[in-house]
Amino acid sequence: MKLILLPPEYYPVDGPLIFLAGPIQGALDWQDQAIEFFVQHDGVSVASPRRPDVISPGEFTADDYNAQVDWEHHYLERAGRDGVILFWLAAEAEHDCGRAYAQTTRFELGEAVTLHRLRGVQVVVGIEPGFSNARYLRRTIAKKAPFIPIRDTLESACAAALDLALHAQP
Repeated sequence: MKLILLPPEYYPVDGPLIFLAGPIQGALDWQDQAIEFFVQHDGVSVASPRRPDVISPGEFTADDYNAQVDWEHHYLERAGRDGVILFWLAAEAEHDCGRAYAQTTRFELGEAVTLHRLRGVQVVVGIEPGFSNARYLRRTIAKKAPFIPIRDTLESACAAALDLALHAQP
């Protein structure tokens, strides 16, 4: 692997980038498992939006929030130009009554499917058993974007993303 990119730091990236899109709040740390997969393979860099520092909700300021969102937008766009946006729709591990689970991920997934259809952005979707509304997502993605790989395990989703990143024509 070339680089592991974590917020809020920015670094130039040569070659394909895989962005790890999916739930953070309420989900187990699946991003570290994905990074472990990619560490074993050369040729790609990985951007993970899961912050390495744990900031409690009271300490996550408006500036921190804006920096996080800007970082994610920057690397999502970069992966869309040269690489793959990998969605892992992890099942909810911890419920928060004040926030819909994976609300940001669901928005980003809809946007990525649209960009795939309009511009050919490479997207892979993995859905863990127990992720809510998985049946609808599978059906809709398969119907509207049949070239987006849909996988059942994190490992197979990572493998599909790696294959696309290394072999797809930009």
